[in-house]
Amino acid sequence: MPNSSLELGVGSNGFGGGLNTVIPTTLPLGPTDYGSSLPVMPPTKATMNIAPIERSLERSMYLELALAAMDELVKMAQTDEPLWLRSFEGGREILNHEEYVRAFSTPCIGMKPNGFVTEASRETGMVIINSLALVETLMDSNKWAEMFPCIIARTATTDVISNGMGGTRNGALQLMHAELQVLSPLVPVREVNFLRFCKQHAEGVWAVVDVSIDTIRETSSGGPNCRRLPSGCGGKTRLMAIQRSLISAGMGFGAQRWVATLQRQCECLAILMSSNVPTRDHTAITAGGRRSMLKLAQRMTNNFCAGVCASTVHKWNKLRTENVDEDVRVMTRKSVDDPGEPPGIVLSAATSVWLPVTPQRLFDFLRNEHLRSEWDILSNGGPMQEMAHIAKGQDHGNCVSLLRASAMNANQSSMLILQETCIDAAGSLVVYAPVDIPAMHVVMNGGDSAYVALLPSGFAIVPDGPGSRGGDDGPTSNGGSGHRVSGSLLTVAFQILVNSLPTAKLTVESVETVNNLISCTVQKIKAALQCES
Repeated sequence: MPNSSLELGVGSNGFGGGLNTVIPTTLPLGPTDYGSSLPVMPPTKATMNIAPIERSLERSMYLELALAAMDELVKMAQTDEPLWLRSFEGGREILNHEEYVRAFSTPCIGMKPNGFVTEASRETGMVIINSLALVETLMDSNKWAEMFPCIIARTATTDVISNGMGGTRNGALQLMHAELQVLSPLVPVREVNFLRFCKQHAEGVWAVVDVSIDTIRETSSGGPNCRRLPSGCGGKTRLMAIQRSLISAGMGFGAQRWVATLQRQCECLAILMSSNVPTRDHTAITAGGRRSMLKLAQRMTNNFCAGVCASTVHKWNKLRTENVDEDVRVMTRKSVDDPGEPPGIVLSAATSVWLPVTPQRLFDFLRNEHLRSEWDILSNGGPMQEMAHIAKGQDHGNCVSLLRASAMNANQSSMLILQETCIDAAGSLVVYAPVDIPAMHVVMNGGDSAYVALLPSGFAIVPDGPGSRGGDDGPTSNGGSGHRVSGSLLTVAFQILVNSLPTAKLTVESVETVNNLISCTVQKIKAALQCES
């Protein structure tokens, strides 16, 4: 795709709608209402049992709502102060709610429900993607989920009202369902049903908007825990995103996270499509081998996210036991007839802790193969060696690596670890899994990675506030200067095969083992970074 630079604006408010817009100027991404994530589901026709007249009326209401949401999104994207103000902390754009009420006296999806909290943000950034390609990504639920795997746990297009006009996406309108996630067991997965509407404003200028439909159609599951207000993105040479939510989501569901993820993913796609191999890559890996390794790493990371958030991707069963620490969530599931996983009983444990360490320092420590023995029992007490490296971006932290652990004795074969690391302005990931040596030889020669069985473990790192990514080498403190302490929210998650028989019973000892493993790992990280207190 052409390397056009897009300006994206994303924003959201507390009235249950959301927008994604692509236009030539900076645009906001609409609001979201939250009261309390997605592998792709096949399209379903949600309205097939509705009488023709009722269906026609409902579609007219959908179109009216979509047009109102689009109008609100564009106005929010093109308006700066006093509607949008710069925060004192981090300089991010936040919505002036009093000004919003004055500017939009009649919100397109009604007033904020009782008990809901509103959070809104706007972000602008450069993206290496063609505007038409971005529009297609947003309007295709499969591509949308692939572009934002750490945010979207599960998604589906439930009804296509219009495919667009003249063979383009202009005027396309569809119903969608999504589960949105933050990689922490502390944050529930948020489900939302919404309209997505695409409109071309001028040559090369597009807008895509999301807005919740619960004011039009009641759902069988009761009231929503999240409502998307007109939210979206827009740009021709720039991309602006606006996210508005009725929760104090902060970095979790804000515009910065959507834009940062899109920038990183588009940069990765540009590198993969380039014929030039980055200088730090291992040239011994063929082009087919690089694609196969990256596909395997993508599956590994997606399964890691599904294990952290307990989305409906896998049928996880939460365990409640006295033998598990209160802040650790343990789940179990059966793995049967999946060539990409070992068969048997899989146990997942995840916890989140706050550390007084900058996200950059924490990320650099966890991804460093030479320091792995300080926290990883798979390292056999010594440093690991990087056997292969595939760059996924200009930042050296965005890559896929194949690591080898030293054998403990002459009778033990060395172990290979597949690792993917990702970092952007909104957070970072370190995901890894032991892999079979013969299987990886096949993959590195371009073979099918679907038959490589693995169970991922790893870390998700989120800044504890705007502007706290930082690159300090030492423990972070205010030093008496009046600046707030910068830190990180670290999520640690393991998936372990506790029995190779899917019919086996889960034992208390297995649960205690994984609980001890996650607790011990957290303590080792704290000790290594000198932040045990």
